[in-house]
Amino acid sequence: MSLDNQQIRLGLIECFRSRLVAIVQAEPLLDFITFIPAAEREEIRSVGRQNGNQAAVHLLLNKVNTNSGVEGWFGEFITALNRTGCSHGAAYVTPEASDLVSPELEARNDLEVKLIICLTPTVIDNLSPDEVSVHCCAADILTEDDKEKILSEMKQRGKQAATRELLSRIVMKPPGWFSKFLDILRKSGHEDLAEILSGDDSSLDIAEPADLENTVNEADTEQSVQKVDQTDQLYVSPATDGEICLRSEESDENPALLDTSLLDSSVNSESSQHSVATNNHSFNDSLPESGSCSMSGGETSYSDSDDESTRGGRGSPVPEIKLRDYQQEVAVPALEGKNIIICLPTGSGKTRVAVYITRHHLNNMKCQGKTGKVIVLVNKVPLVDQHFRKEFNAFLKDKYSVSKISGDTQLKISFPHVVRQNDIIICTAQILENQLAGLNCDDEDDDDDSLKLSDFTLIIIDECHHTQKEGVYKSIMTRYIEQKLKNKKGDVIEPLPQILGLTASPGVGGAKNRKAAQSHVLQICANLDAYRIMTVQNFQKQLKDQVKEPVKKMEIAEERREDPFGDRIKQMMNKIHTFLEQAATTDFGTQSYEQLIVRMCSTGAKEENRKLRACAEHLRKYNDALVINDTIRMIDAYNYLTNFYEEEIRKKMTDDDEDDPKSKLDQTDRFLFQLFNENQKELQTVAKEPQYENGNLAKLRKTVLQEFTKKKESRGIIFTKTRQNTHALHEWIEQNEKFTEVGIKAHYLTGAGNNSQYKHMTQHEQKEVLNKFHDGEINLLIATTVAEEGLDIKECNFVIRYDLVTNEIAMVQARGRARCNDSTYALVALDGSGVVDREFVNEFREKMMYKAIQKVQEMSADDYKKQVEERQIQNIMELKMKRRKDFAKRIQSDYSKVAFHCYGCSKLACSGKDVQVIESMHHVNITKEFKDLYGVRENRALQEKSLDYQTNGEIYCKECAQTWGSMMVHRGVNLPCLSIKNFVVYIDEKHLQKQTYKKWNEVPFRLPKFDFISYAAGSNI
Repeated sequence: MSLDNQQIRLGLIECFRSRLVAIVQAEPLLDFITFIPAAEREEIRSVGRQNGNQAAVHLLLNKVNTNSGVEGWFGEFITALNRTGCSHGAAYVTPEASDLVSPELEARNDLEVKLIICLTPTVIDNLSPDEVSVHCCAADILTEDDKEKILSEMKQRGKQAATRELLSRIVMKPPGWFSKFLDILRKSGHEDLAEILSGDDSSLDIAEPADLENTVNEADTEQSVQKVDQTDQLYVSPATDGEICLRSEESDENPALLDTSLLDSSVNSESSQHSVATNNHSFNDSLPESGSCSMSGGETSYSDSDDESTRGGRGSPVPEIKLRDYQQEVAVPALEGKNIIICLPTGSGKTRVAVYITRHHLNNMKCQGKTGKVIVLVNKVPLVDQHFRKEFNAFLKDKYSVSKISGDTQLKISFPHVVRQNDIIICTAQILENQLAGLNCDDEDDDDDSLKLSDFTLIIIDECHHTQKEGVYKSIMTRYIEQKLKNKKGDVIEPLPQILGLTASPGVGGAKNRKAAQSHVLQICANLDAYRIMTVQNFQKQLKDQVKEPVKKMEIAEERREDPFGDRIKQMMNKIHTFLEQAATTDFGTQSYEQLIVRMCSTGAKEENRKLRACAEHLRKYNDALVINDTIRMIDAYNYLTNFYEEEIRKKMTDDDEDDPKSKLDQTDRFLFQLFNENQKELQTVAKEPQYENGNLAKLRKTVLQEFTKKKESRGIIFTKTRQNTHALHEWIEQNEKFTEVGIKAHYLTGAGNNSQYKHMTQHEQKEVLNKFHDGEINLLIATTVAEEGLDIKECNFVIRYDLVTNEIAMVQARGRARCNDSTYALVALDGSGVVDREFVNEFREKMMYKAIQKVQEMSADDYKKQVEERQIQNIMELKMKRRKDFAKRIQSDYSKVAFHCYGCSKLACSGKDVQVIESMHHVNITKEFKDLYGVRENRALQEKSLDYQTNGEIYCKECAQTWGSMMVHRGVNLPCLSIKNFVVYIDEKHLQKQTYKKWNEVPFRLPKFDFISYAAGSNI
């Protein structure tokens, strides 16, 4: 055979690879192929067993290519295709057999395959696969090997699995199988199915095949084939290293690279060339397969390091969605359109199941002639990008448009417009809630800029255990339940979307016994209107093989024998209490003491008692220092206090009193500053004495070094309580040479919210750190609980909870971040701290949770439904009562009578009538009178980050230097934006009712919207 013929044949195989992958059965084909060595044939079989038939066919075609130097390989390959019932596969790659590939027949076949996929649920419920497979074999539309596989599946896994196997094999057969299949259905007593498949059953609301979206246009197909056959010739260009080119009759000198999509349109207008285990007509798009994948979480062929730019386009390869048996098991009710909660351990592939259900849902909606709309809700911004990049866009971009949107990625167009332009939207739940609540609508009557739940057909709620209390998930689902009850009454009937909840642990809600735990699980089910909570029942062994529990270690350090640093801090705190003429009622350095001083601070502000408020604020800092001293290093606690007092001096040192920076210090300030100055030197000296350090750090150091010593490419996460801890631990690691020697590259990861006393990370910074951890540039994260849920880095092989224990949900989530085999989950804590005891309680609650779930699953359908509906009605009644109370408060509270007083000095700052709202969230005061009351200084947190923002000004009270808020830029104009936590709110004219708030949405009155036109006119802009 000439070199040109050799390259043309290999080129044709490559051109039609996606079609061959869809119609070839690898295992029987290998029985007739000898030019591939035995070891390589066994390798292909092994891949088929692990990753499924399509992956095996891909590998087989690769082996055909590498062994094409063997004499007679092509004839043997064609013979094997013909003998295994794949004559149409032989026709695709044999030029002389092109007359067997009729574009019209092939296009019709594609439609018939789509019809089978659309009607799969009906066929599965009504077909007898054993009987039908025998008839199909006799009619030569199934081979003996096909029949044996189907009957084996029937015996091992039952009727439905066997039907899936039958359908997955029959749609791979040569065109013409469909009419024979209909005849067999009629002869075997399945006349009803035959009528449905032939389109004669008018009672069914099924789109005609010609109306199915993305179908092959026969006229266009024929025209494309004629273009290839009549005007162009195949030509192998030596300049392109053997690539197939088209030579036009009009030009023999400049061959162009073959447009493979044009050539392949003769058989499949939708195929993505060179894709990894994908074909748009693949049965796997709509049916669970019996095969399994080998990678974690059900993931298949993409490398996690793939850049979005190389994967985001529709022309890039799309991996096939294949579920393991346990994933198929929990997905079944959702595939039938029911609301469910999927409860699977972290690392088991919950999100992959959701992607599969999404594709099935959208396919099914298309087949019914309807438009599907899916929204995926997450509770943390990093998960938006992760779900988009690694899951939904990666697997669904070939057929559906996927968009992501979060607080840091919102486009300059409205959210409703994004929803209407895409099939799948991934966003943080708060964005949807704001839209449903009308918070982003300037014109409430503008239907084009509003959304309702009925605009969606499927809502996926990630980490759905948060659907409780006053959370945003609960708020969204409460709207759902309200509409469901209205639909039942027949008042205003609107279609409701299907709900899919995902969680690794619904928790027990603090329950102390199984009955209370069961009630909590039922409440979560009611909140999500779940038909059932799904866990793995029949494939526990497969699940355990997939999700390896990390080895648990407890590293308990002895208590300090001496703590001179902590003792000195406590002495200083006692002096402050003496100054206040009151004694502490609880132990210093505890959470209960912090709650006490927070109340003291609020009371001082409301009562205009500056002495109490200022002392409480300083006591809180000392309490923080004690916590840091117990957790990290003494020097970190010392630096924390020093920075606080330096910042306080800076705030008092305003532009109008540079010569006398202490001019704003009253008697209380002077006492507090003097107390620190008198003890500062002693604190600094003691902080440098290593013998007084806590033993926690020694245990942490030992644990981290063990992990990086036993495994060269280790990657881990240290979870700790506060942002301060993350920064201090990062600094400690950076300064320790031993960590550098073993190759540790550490970074901190904290939340994006700015309500903490410590500086926050921006969402862009979070994303950058996670990407570096993902790629290995960072191999050790020191994180707050922001990274506990959803972070999917399968290379992570150890997790350390450093002096941190919360509840059983957090324990399960944190433990699940260790995704590698032979992973470690370690708890490092101080003896006597109570951390170990709380961990044991969490372990008990976790076991109780699984028993509670089992009890809920064992409830009768009627009892379950009754209890769920009772809880839903109770929730709505409680909500209505709360709304009445809130409404009554709002009616009683006239914003024009409200006054805002400085939190620091109680001076009147402004009236409620002076405050206006921008975009339902930014509260500004643009009056000239207010401008005289505040000054502007640099925002130190932003300055330390070296960020190049338009403005980073912080506004403060000129009287006492208390922070009031920040400057913001709106439409090119600088405006003072108020933070409600920095004011005491006087509700009525007589100033009898005083209140402090943390957030603006807590205030019992509504403020007017900002009128930019009036402002611009008055300012002569």
